Amino acid sequence: MLLNFDQILIILIGIIIFWLTVLSVLFYNFYSSLRKLTKGITKKDLKTVLEKLLKDFDKQAEQTEKLIKIAEELEKESLYNIQKVGLVRYNPFAETGGDQSFCLSLLDGKNSGLVISSLHSRDTTRIYAKPVKKGKAAGYDLSAEEKQAIKRAKKVK
Repeated sequence: MLLNFDQILIILIGIIIFWLTVLSVLFYNFYSSLRKLTKGITKKDLKTVLEKLLKDFDKQAEQTEKLIKIAEELEKESLYNIQKVGLVRYNPFAETGGDQSFCLSLLDGKNSGLVISSLHSRDTTRIYAKPVKKGKAAGYDLSAEEKQAIKRAKKVK
């Protein structure tokens, strides 16, 4: 089944028309996007707009650098804020009441802070505070409950 010259010519013309249609659609999409971008701008204004965009881009880059520095500073400073909390409730006196006493540890990012202990009995409630440095007692002995509160606080991420 050989094609004669007329048939080959019709096929080639069809391919060319199809190709021109595809190119026309692509060009129309590009042209309409360009018109939206440059709406109301003359040739002189286009240069001004491009220069302004470049200046704005530079300003954005500077602001981004400033924000990165601020974020890094905040991250460093946040190590000294309370980040970890551990609570242990217990009954120090077996013959009375429930778990009314507690130990509360408040630690920063470097596991330093304090432990607050409350001992509750029928007659009184006593509250103690002890400093903690790097997860260890600083100058005072810690009870088992206080150590447990520190241990729980360290588990907090």
